Amino acid sequence: MIPLSVLDLVPVREGGTLAEAYSATVSLAQAAERLGYKRFWIAEHHAMEGIAGGATSVVIGHVGAATHTIRLGAGGIMLPNHNPFVIAEQFGTLDALFPGRIDLGLGRAPGAGPELQRALRKDLHRAAEMFPTDVAELRALLTGEPELPLRATPGYGSNVEMWMLGSSLFGAQLAAKLGMPYAFASHFAPDHLDAALALYRERFEPSRWLDKPYAMAAMTVFTAETDAEAELIASSQQQSFVRLRTGNPGKLPPPVKGYIDTLPPQAQAILANIGQASAIGSPDTVRASIGRFIERTQADEIVVSGATFDPATRVRSLELTMEALA
Repeated sequence: MIPLSVLDLVPVREGGTLAEAYSATVSLAQAAERLGYKRFWIAEHHAMEGIAGGATSVVIGHVGAATHTIRLGAGGIMLPNHNPFVIAEQFGTLDALFPGRIDLGLGRAPGAGPELQRALRKDLHRAAEMFPTDVAELRALLTGEPELPLRATPGYGSNVEMWMLGSSLFGAQLAAKLGMPYAFASHFAPDHLDAALALYRERFEPSRWLDKPYAMAAMTVFTAETDAEAELIASSQQQSFVRLRTGNPGKLPPPVKGYIDTLPPQAQAILANIGQASAIGSPDTVRASIGRFIERTQADEIVVSGATFDPATRVRSLELTMEALA
């Protein structure tokens, strides 16, 4: 079995609080560690009341203090929102606190509208254009190759594992050029998955940090005792995704039985598209779906995502998923 990892957006459910969301994330990470998942990643999102991972490095530190062996990281940090020196300090600090366990996934899309751009005091369009240069500078700040006039302390000499994230061909090309491991966000943007993985592998240039391509692909996974139960618990995230894509985001709603059948064709098509990289059902159903996905992508690692209204249900989903594939 290839390694399995977990991506968490720190969902805030309707009627719930931020404190409850962070507590649920810690419990989920502890379960992932106990079950043998390789990594636990937090995603950076801003100004969304249903997602509480905006201060990504702080949340990673919170999870790190409650776990012992599982790798922790950002899946990812949207580098155009920041400057490389500050990120080097943050993740150098995390590496000092949790040695040998820290990953730093980097994304180019700022995910920000005009209001957030003003709040961040950033020209995000220009910052996105500078992304390749900023990635190279950040790696130099962490590794000392090449040596820069100013050292980030903490940061310099740390053992942070850097990843390139992407949902298009751009990230694949940059990951290949820099000799970095590559993670594709197929759980929400599957259309360019096959082309991006092929391009990454074809153009990969070995580096001091990685001698051959290493590709991770993301899947939305909900595993329950039966197909019907899995489809029910998946409906909370499906509602959130449809609301986001139709301009009405909010907190994670309770599950709705038969939710997809209530949707107009356009919304059903949205869910069908992301369903290319999903596995929803009983252990047997999920085993078959993930198996076909691995055969298709030849991924070296799978990272599973999927928010449930009841946090205990997601822990159970991780348990059943690991049992199904073991």
